[in-house]
Amino acid sequence: MNKNDHITPVILSGGSGTRLWPVSTDERPKQFLNLTGPLSMFQMTLERCLDADLFELPIVVGGAKHADLAEQQMEEIGARATAHILEPCARNTAPAIALAALACENQQSPMLVMPSDHVIKNVPTFLNAVRQSLPLAKARWMVTFGIAPDGPETGYGYIKQGEAIFGSNNSFAAQNFVEKPNHDNAEKMLSNGGYHWNAGIFLFRADTYLQALGKYAPEMLEAAQNAMDKAGRDGNQIAPDEASFAQAPSDSIDYAIMEKAEKVAVTPVNPGWSDVGSWDSLFEISTSDDHSNVISGDVLAIDSKDNLIHAAGVEVTALGVQDLIIVASGNKVMVMPRGQSQNVKKILMQRQKND
Repeated sequence: MNKNDHITPVILSGGSGTRLWPVSTDERPKQFLNLTGPLSMFQMTLERCLDADLFELPIVVGGAKHADLAEQQMEEIGARATAHILEPCARNTAPAIALAALACENQQSPMLVMPSDHVIKNVPTFLNAVRQSLPLAKARWMVTFGIAPDGPETGYGYIKQGEAIFGSNNSFAAQNFVEKPNHDNAEKMLSNGGYHWNAGIFLFRADTYLQALGKYAPEMLEAAQNAMDKAGRDGNQIAPDEASFAQAPSDSIDYAIMEKAEKVAVTPVNPGWSDVGSWDSLFEISTSDDHSNVISGDVLAIDSKDNLIHAAGVEVTALGVQDLIIVASGNKVMVMPRGQSQNVKKILMQRQKND
């Protein structure tokens, strides 16, 4: 593989992870937590792109307030970044990716954009799909990766595949993007077939993205360019100008670009993906004990089954309980039935009202 075929990973680490409260906090959001093993999801994302035959050093884009934490976790696993872009304020994914595209030394370089708070269990399968999609990205297609749905999930957006792309290996034109559906519509899509979960993982050339941004969101491109032109630099750290970046409309890449662009492709893949978007999804992907409990920390579970019990810095004992989520972190404890963890935001909103 020649140098122009090498991929620049873009790792987005600016999420807040509020749905995993009380463990995920504004000071240490979920991508920096060791929820599924000895490494954080941010570290696992970095390790996903270590193959020097395929990848350049990554560009990391994250909040300025978490810069030291991200640097510490990179150092722990011996990872390096060609650029660490410190977002001065949160403006959603489309402007964040614009900063990374502008920082790419080779504007024709394919960029693999990955959220840093996802789990991919079968990395070789995922990377094989990336390799298969490279010719499309080089030909100025904007590729998104569609996850094979295993149920009528209402917490994800969906992508409907269209016609197969001539000459490609298992990639299709993206016919349309579907917002998070209700349960009935999700079941209909699964029965119809041809729909994939939208994982928010993308592959495209830097110049292709910037060109699309100029066409569909010119104010966003101008704000990102001004922010990078006035950026402060210290080693590999880039601090975009806050006043300029704040002028960018806050929008996701799906809304701003992917739903509007013409050459959008979807490559189906089933690599054991999860966005770990809730305590329920963590339960589903975690290893359970003989009583189907998923336990983390100092926990004693007696005559209890089918629970997720997470103890961080506190002892938890459960007796005779079933189908619960019990999370204790510091001086905060949350208890709810399994299947209800998408409602954590309601808890936070109520607590804010009470405060």
